[in-house]
Parts: sequence; C-alpha cells; structure tokens
Amino acid sequence: MGLSSALASAMSGLRANQAALSIVSSNVANSQTPGYTVQTPNQIEVTTGDFGSTAMTTGVSRELDTYVLNQLRTETGGSGYADQMANILKQLQNVYGTPGNSGTLETSLSNFTTALQALSTSAGSSSAQTVAVGAAQALAQQLNVTTKGIQSLRSNVEQDLGTSGQQANAAMQQIADINTKLQGLSANDPSAATLMDQRDQAINTLSKFVDVRVTTDGSNQANIYTTTGFQLVGAGLASQFTFASAGALSATSLYNSDPAKSGVGALNIKLPNGSQIDVVANNVVSSGQIAADLKLRDQTLVQAQTQIDQLAATMSSALSDKTTAGSTVSGPPAGFDIDLAGAQPGNTVNFTYTDTTTNTQRQVTLVNVTDPAALPLQNATNANPMQIGVNFAGGMGAIASALNTALSGSHLSFAAAPSPATATTLRVTDDNSGLAKVNSASITKTISSLTSGNPQLPLFTDGGQALYTGAITASGSQMTGLAGRIAVNTQLSADPTRLSVYSTSPVTPAGDTTRSDYLYSQLTTAVFSYSPQSGLGSASQPFTGSVSNYLQQFLSVQGNASTQATQLQQGQSVVVSTLQAKFNSTSSVNLDSEMSNLIQLQNAYAANAHVMSVVQSMMNTLLQAQV
Repeated sequence: MGLSSALASAMSGLRANQAALSIVSSNVANSQTPGYTVQTPNQIEVTTGDFGSTAMTTGVSRELDTYVLNQLRTETGGSGYADQMANILKQLQNVYGTPGNSGTLETSLSNFTTALQALSTSAGSSSAQTVAVGAAQALAQQLNVTTKGIQSLRSNVEQDLGTSGQQANAAMQQIADINTKLQGLSANDPSAATLMDQRDQAINTLSKFVDVRVTTDGSNQANIYTTTGFQLVGAGLASQFTFASAGALSATSLYNSDPAKSGVGALNIKLPNGSQIDVVANNVVSSGQIAADLKLRDQTLVQAQTQIDQLAATMSSALSDKTTAGSTVSGPPAGFDIDLAGAQPGNTVNFTYTDTTTNTQRQVTLVNVTDPAALPLQNATNANPMQIGVNFAGGMGAIASALNTALSGSHLSFAAAPSPATATTLRVTDDNSGLAKVNSASITKTISSLTSGNPQLPLFTDGGQALYTGAITASGSQMTGLAGRIAVNTQLSADPTRLSVYSTSPVTPAGDTTRSDYLYSQLTTAVFSYSPQSGLGSASQPFTGSVSNYLQQFLSVQGNASTQATQLQQGQSVVVSTLQAKFNSTSSVNLDSEMSNLIQLQNAYAANAHVMSVVQSMMNTLLQAQV
C-alpha cells in the first residue's frame, strides 16, 4: 500500500468516525426524548486501487424490532379498550351503590316489601298505609335516579366519542403529512430517521383509539388499515372521523342504522378514497377506545337500562295484572274460549299446545298491538314463547284470520266463539286432525281501578296516572325507559287507604289484609319470566324467579362484569408494559452502550490520526531525501 493510499484510508476513517461520533452524540442527547429510536451508522468498504480501501458512511439505521412494535400497537389498542370499559363499568357500580347501604335498589325494594308486610299485620292502620306508600315512592324515585345515572354515563361516552375521533384524526393527519415529507427520501437518509420516529409516535397514538395494521411500501410510505380492512392513512392522504353528537341521551336514545331513526350521535368515517361510511353499521373498528365507547353506548349501558326497566315493568305488572284462565271447550275439536273484552294495548293471551307428531310442547303469546306500524312482531330464533301481534279491537273474524295465517301448519284453529258467547270471545282449538292438542289458555289484563273488587291495583304507573300495560308501538316498547318514568299512582298517593280497601260496593271490611297480602306475595315469592334482552337467560330458556331474585341476579352479573373488566385492564397493562420494555431493550438509547461506542470511536479516531501523522512524517522524510 502506498503512502497516498494509506493517507486516503486514514482520512476516510476520520470522516467515518466523525459521522459515527455525531450519531452517538445525537443518541445521547435524545436518550430521554419520547419515541426516539437509537441510530447506528451504515458504513461500507470501498476498494481503491489494487491494495487500498476506504470506509464510506451511506446513512443511518434505526434499531427497532418491527415484530414487537406491531404487537405493542395491537396490545395498546386492547389496553385503550380495556381501560375505557373498566372505567365506565366501575362508575356504573357507583350508580348501583354498595349492597346493603341506603340509596340502593336492593334497600329500597326491601323497605317497600317490609312496609307491605307491616301493613298486613296492622291492617287498616293509616300510619302503616302512609309508610307503605312512602316506601313505594322511594323505590320509584330510586329507579328514576338509577336511570339518570346510567344515561349520564351514556352521555359521557357519547361526548368521549367526539373527543376520541378528533384525537384520532389529528394522529392520522400527522402520519399523512410525514408520509408526504418522506416521499423521495431513502429509509437510510439521516434526515428521514427523525421523521420516521415522529410517524411511529403518531401511529402509536392512533393505536390507542382504533385497531391498526401497518404496512410500509418501497417508497417508505406507511399505509394504515383497521383489522377489518378499512384504510385509515395512505400516501399523503388520511381518513377522517366525523361525529354529530345527539347531546344528552335518554333511555329511548338508541342506535339505528337508519340515520332518520337513530337517537344517538352518528359516527362516520371519510376514507382516503372519498367515500363516507357508518362506523357502527360497517364494523370499522374492533378495538381501541372508540370501539369501547361504541359498545358501552349502544350495548353494555343499554342492557343495563333494560335490566332496570324490566324490574320496573315486572313490579308494575305483578301488582296490576290479573290472569284469567280460558273456558274449556270439550270438543271435538277441543280447546278454550278466551274473553278479550277490556284488554288494554300490550295485554296478552297465552296458550300452550303439544305437537303430537314430535311430542313437543310449544308456547304462544298473542299481544294486543293497536299500532299497525309495529306489526309484525319480531321473534328471536327458538323464542319461547313465540309472540304474535294482533289488534284485539279488530273483531273476532279479523283476529282469527290473522292467527290462522300466522300459525298455519301448527294444526290449530282460531275462530269467534259461537253463541251464547259474546262477540269478544276468541276460540282456540285443534283442527281435529289429532296432530295438535291445546293444553291451556289464559288472558292477562291490566286492572285500572283502585277499587275494582280485586286485590290487583295499578300501584305503579308510567308517570303520574298512565297505566303500564307493556304496549308496543312503532317507536318501541312501553317498557323502554320505564324505570326513569315510573311513579306511584297519584290517586293512591292522595288516598293511601286504597292499599287496604279494594272494594267500595260492598266496602272492604276493616282488618281485611287481602290486598296487602297479595302485594307482598307478588313482590317476594311470585315467579316471573324475564326478557333475554336483560342479558339473563336466553330466548329458549328465559330467566325465571321472583322480583328480588331478578334484582340480585342482574346486580351480580353487573358486578362480575366490572370485576372482569378491571382484571382485563390490569392484564393488558402488564402486557403493554412487558412489550414496551422488550421494544425499548433494542430501540431505546442505552447510555452504557453509547459510552462504550464513544470510547471505541475515540480510539479509532486516534489510530487514524496517528496513521496520518506517520504518513506525513514519512512524506517529509522522502522530500528531504530528494533534496
């Protein structure tokens, strides 16, 4: 190797060392900078002449584990989802209160049933009657308060959707802007490293709100998609969430894919290609804080509301509804006559029959639906009983025709009962083929008077005086939001003696405990079936139990859900922390390593400088020899 080659090698070494020292300096200076990825120089050997070689710095590399980074982003989305679910469900537990404390549904129901029991032991006592009415009012007010609490949480989640959407938009736009700046730059370009760090930080921020899948193309452009395939960011283009808030939500503010019917804020996303789609209807997001907000607003908290609405509805109906068995028709064909007179919208006829071919017993509920826009009623798969909506005021001929059509193939026959039955009596029998057997039939009607001569009374009403009958209209069921509207009948509040006096002709004897005994029994021991929409039971096997059993069951379910959400939150936190530590072990600045690199570079710098000094000395000697 000639002196000129040695000098060239030493000079290239110095330049390489200077570049490396600059990178070490940058690493050390940014050791505490969030999102900074440690950099290393890319150096190659370049051959010069026959024997010499030099070092060339071609750029920098960011030291990161892309596999761990992708896992970290996935789990960050899961953590954002778990954090929001745990936070809101914990607040929901606060709405229900601590079991056994005052101001809870359990305590209010217990106080009311205790007051009814006391009324039975001191029948006719005006003070006991007043106490019982007061306990009923306290229970209704607790249901009102619980509804307000649930809907307040839904409104908070609704507001958070808008905030989260804006933050996600900012992150997506930042990623798109950085993509634009990176166009034309090599991934190894030193000026690109800082931009890519910023882009990764923005992607990490975005992953908290939505689930992301990231791909990088040959031009160093990050393309981001949700796991369901919707593009969030492309080359210089970003999607944008748009949210039109519905404001404060109520129990009847429910999501509908038809914007004209939806009662909640509309969350849409405008994709880079210009199309705009409904985030909920198209399942755009499956994880992250936005996905949690949507589930809470449209499912979890709606179900919580349904549970207390079901409680309010069951209590109301349990005290006001009277069930009368149908009159037996000996046949053939055999069956029952059912008098529909006086049935309110929402009142029902229930009958069971056996399919003798398969020896399967089936249940059918005929619901009095006076709003034609609400028909036909929808049934879940394997619903038991199956619900059929019919307008009881339509006349026996129209009712029978509608039922024969709806239950064609069941081998049942419906007709107006012949004279001497009244024009309001429906007859249900088998079709005399021997393939079906009608086992029982009954009708349930809502008692509207406080002194009807029956122990039943409309103690709880929908508002002040409106009867709760379970009416179904095109806008939904009367049960929806009932817990927020339920109140004690204003006539009873004005005259608490009606808790004991159930007849005025003849007048209920003093000391008669028939009504208070009945009310107490209905709330403590009577067994009812509850809608699977409450999250308990299923369409084929609904949850059954007393009012107290039902209350304890759904509170237990909610408590377990909150506990599980907290455990998931804690688990996700551990996973994210572990992955972050694993990612940092290769991507963050290690000052010990940098100091070690600095010493090596200083030694290499000194060695190259020494070579240059020696070459210079040798050249000076050669020049002096030539002189």
